[in-house]
Amino acid sequence: MALYDEHPQRKTLSDEVHARPPVPLRAPEVLTYLAFLHQGENATERERAHLLLLSEQLGLAPPDPASGHVLIDAGEFRLKWELHNEFSSYTFIRRIEPSDAADDGALRPVPAAWRKDIPGQLIVATHVSLRPAEPSAPQAILASYGPNDAPLIASAIAGTCGWVFTDFQIRDGFSRFLVLDDGLTPRQAGRTVQRLLEIETYRVLALLAFPVAKEIGQLLARAENELASLMDAMGSAADSRDEHAILGRMTRLAAEIERSVARTTFRFGAAAAYYRLVGQRIAELRESRLPGHPTLREFMERRLTPAIDTCATMARRQEDLSSRIARGSQLLRTRVDLELERQNQELLAQMNRRAKLQLRLQETVEGLSVVAITYYGSQLVHYLAKGAKNLIAPLSPEGITAAAIPLIAAVVFAGLRRTRARLGAEEA
Repeated sequence: MALYDEHPQRKTLSDEVHARPPVPLRAPEVLTYLAFLHQGENATERERAHLLLLSEQLGLAPPDPASGHVLIDAGEFRLKWELHNEFSSYTFIRRIEPSDAADDGALRPVPAAWRKDIPGQLIVATHVSLRPAEPSAPQAILASYGPNDAPLIASAIAGTCGWVFTDFQIRDGFSRFLVLDDGLTPRQAGRTVQRLLEIETYRVLALLAFPVAKEIGQLLARAENELASLMDAMGSAADSRDEHAILGRMTRLAAEIERSVARTTFRFGAAAAYYRLVGQRIAELRESRLPGHPTLREFMERRLTPAIDTCATMARRQEDLSSRIARGSQLLRTRVDLELERQNQELLAQMNRRAKLQLRLQETVEGLSVVAITYYGSQLVHYLAKGAKNLIAPLSPEGITAAAIPLIAAVVFAGLRRTRARLGAEEA
């Protein structure tokens, strides 16, 4: 391959489709699954260091957690660790004897101190018991549930090669699944259990958005009422000061809603994605209904779907409110801009009137200037004539001055007109 310019991520992208393979399982086995939300900075580094600590305590070769998934075989138990965007999962697997009840799952041989110090915040904890199916086992389990017990979710899976039983109730900190194997291959059993664990995980993670939806529901109700009041006030605004006050309140409301959108967009988007994954994993189980008991799909449609629909409705309602506030703000800004334009036109009209008055004053001043300059010019001529009266005889200084006055006035007037014309041409 040295002849080709290979993309640096070719190997990584190829390995991605093979990542997180299911662990082959053979009944009877028990599993304990723990999912921890990442908390704080460097959460993944702390988890990787914790895995290395477990391998040291067990005297095993250190794993390579950089790939995002690790399988540790400690003999008495196996541990499968997977790193996800929001959480990390720990699946402990222990083989048991057919007569072993194993109510505590697979955690018995795991070092207690190490389990207690797993980084993160626990979000999912479940026990799965994989048992071989006896001829009457499914019917016996169904018959053991009384009318006062929690509703039992039960279905045949993989073309009746197995059965799944659960009630999604948390007891002693764990939910529980019972899987009966009636012909599943080890890989089929591993995939089935992995799908059940993913259904439980994604179900809980999808519901993280539900408290957020209820919280912002109160905010949206208040904001919608305030927006309606602002629109009424905008219609009855008396002057620009009222409009500016309304615009300020609307801008504050828009900032509040946009802050809510920024805070909840990821959570609502993640809820929709997790919900789709729940549906996909249920479809992969190929369920068949057992009379008198809901399937996993029926349970999710009845219990999970309304919550997700509420989240989706709140997300749309929030986006719609943001758009309505933006339209109202734009309308109000248009009104304010029109008012400002009208005020500017009035100001320009006043400036035009003042310019005309100034021009008239200037013309008046020009007339007085002609008179004044002519007067001073005539005085200069008079003084010159008086000084040269012997040379101008028989003409008198007064006569020469009188004759010079019209000529001086004409020259001054023509000069001012030429100067004003030149200034007008430069301005144009």
